[in-house]
Amino acid sequence: MIKPYLSVVIPAYNEETNIRLGALDTVSRYLDGQKYEREVILVNDGSTDRTGELLRAYTAGHHNFRFIDNHHMGKAGSVIAGMRDAKGEIVLFCDLDQATPIPEVKKLLPWFGKGYDIVIGSRNSKREGAPMLRRIMAKGFMILRSMVLGIHGISDTQCGFKAFRRQTIGRIFSRLKRYGKVEPVSGSMVTAGFDIEVLYLAKKMGFSIKEVAVEWHYVETRRVNPMKDSWQGLIDIFAIRLNAWRGRYQ
Repeated sequence: MIKPYLSVVIPAYNEETNIRLGALDTVSRYLDGQKYEREVILVNDGSTDRTGELLRAYTAGHHNFRFIDNHHMGKAGSVIAGMRDAKGEIVLFCDLDQATPIPEVKKLLPWFGKGYDIVIGSRNSKREGAPMLRRIMAKGFMILRSMVLGIHGISDTQCGFKAFRRQTIGRIFSRLKRYGKVEPVSGSMVTAGFDIEVLYLAKKMGFSIKEVAVEWHYVETRRVNPMKDSWQGLIDIFAIRLNAWRGRYQ
């Protein structure tokens, strides 16, 4: 098997509707039109609907798709499992609902040729359809994150469209503390602090990060609870700060 240039990791929790609407076909059609070798890793996060069954069937019919069936561990656990299993030189994780469409990867990939280690999508100038409350909360979250953790120069840590050189993955993910211990969870787990901890460590370790504006469309989902997720994100920010004070990221 030829080593892929790009690995795309897609976590899925109760995504039966989006799968039936053709979200994976959209990903497949775009990647089939590219000249580089690629693979797609579908990670079932212990779904309670038919997501796992549909993902398994899809990979059986598409040679460059692979399937990982996990216990329910939240989005962070699913992303970590897929990223660690990826074989590509560049590894992207994105959402199955395609809020940021897969063709937007063409905006990220050229920056690796310019020497960047991590390239992340940013929605800040294009939050199409997002309610005003969500926009205000996102701005406040950004300010607080910068004040507490000193993550400057990144305006949007939460966009679910991030790409890494494969050699950075083991070094960063092995040092995660807040989200490094993957355990079974119950209910929907967006785990907002996961992206923050990853980028905090990446900056601390000296990896170069480029933020690129990408197309993004607001997708209403029961998995996202603005108040609950913002509160969890706040707790995560201070937990990461506490871990740093204790020297746990050395």
